[in-house]
Amino acid sequence: MIDRRIAGLAIPALGALIVEPLLLTLDAIFIGHLGAAPLAGLAIASAILQTAVGLMIFLAYSTTPLVARRRGAGNLRGAVQAGIDGLWLALGIGVVVGTALWLVAAPIVRAFGADAATTAQALAYLTVSCLGIPAMLLVFAATGLLRGLQDTRTPLYVATIGFSANALLNWWFIYGLGWGIAGSAWGTVAAQWGMVLVYVLVVARHARGAGARWLPQRDGLSQAGRSGGWLFIRTLGLRAALLATVFAATSHGTEATAAYQVVFTIFSTAAFALDALAIAAQALIGDALGSRNAAQARLVVSRTLVWGLAAGAAIGTVLALGSPVIGRVFTSDAGVLALLPPALIVLGISLPLGGVVFVLDGVLMGAGDARYLAWTSMVNLAVYLPVLWLATRLVPSGPAALVAIVVCFMIVFMLARATTLGLRAKSGKWIVLGA
Repeated sequence: MIDRRIAGLAIPALGALIVEPLLLTLDAIFIGHLGAAPLAGLAIASAILQTAVGLMIFLAYSTTPLVARRRGAGNLRGAVQAGIDGLWLALGIGVVVGTALWLVAAPIVRAFGADAATTAQALAYLTVSCLGIPAMLLVFAATGLLRGLQDTRTPLYVATIGFSANALLNWWFIYGLGWGIAGSAWGTVAAQWGMVLVYVLVVARHARGAGARWLPQRDGLSQAGRSGGWLFIRTLGLRAALLATVFAATSHGTEATAAYQVVFTIFSTAAFALDALAIAAQALIGDALGSRNAAQARLVVSRTLVWGLAAGAAIGTVLALGSPVIGRVFTSDAGVLALLPPALIVLGISLPLGGVVFVLDGVLMGAGDARYLAWTSMVNLAVYLPVLWLATRLVPSGPAALVAIVVCFMIVFMLARATTLGLRAKSGKWIVLGA
């Protein structure tokens, strides 16, 4: 029964989650065939954009357990209201973040130290993408509400429509109108705001059914802010690790940066696939703790861990076996292609470990254990940065340099996360019952 519930939430969540990395993959494919400089520019712009937006992922991750706990305790009106409060918070933060990033885009891009052509491509993509940041955050919050209500099918439908529209718009703007890398950004922005419109209609239906108010409630904003603040710190540590890895790649030149973008795009796709299990764990853990069922919560942990290991091993095997040819999907640049196969093998080997990390992360988020996640994120970062610095200095060039960077992030950093998360999960201190 529990495996059926996990699958019922995880499979539709997988479909919705996979859309974001598929969009990145599509961007990499379309832009990669424009040349190495646009692809390297996308790597820098994507790292900055995903850091700015990714830091706000708490809008989904803090909303889901709040909604799930209240639903588990039988308070459907309070559950929906928590989601609506999250939407208002997302809109306000999105406007501020989008405006601020647009204002400082140029100095941030130049700080990466790339050549002039790569810098120009990165700026073209990033400045347009800032217009879509409020929409991205609203989608996070709406998705968090629906996941907490154990509805992962609606986000799947919305994401599928959004992906289809984005693919058509990107192709037309890049090649049909000749807008280059900026066309990809414009297509994504248009699709994101279209998804927001659909979500507003869906949330309005839930609000009417539960009797929730459309205006934000002070207590709800405060609670979301407290939980989200700790998750913000947790995500800050993760994003700092990602940015440091991009800096390490750029120190090896344009080809290494472009190759890293391909590896990271594939990792993002695999990570979001594995994160579907984490989302199932969030919703089911929150519901079990809200209904004061500790045994059910422990059962969710054990079963999702099994599925996380299995899924990571399956995806990793496919990547390792396909490593000689996968790169050709993204680029035809001979220098970039020469760097990719060994790095993709390392990525494939690391994915079972990644499956464990994502599941345990979801368990503690679902339990509302945000403070622990925040502090240990800083610990993990402190372990990772010296190792990354040393690897960059000891292996300065060639395929081995990219492999060293991938080993640092996919194995060293993930192992640090697995250790801190595993110790907490084993202790049982995350089990706090009630709404």
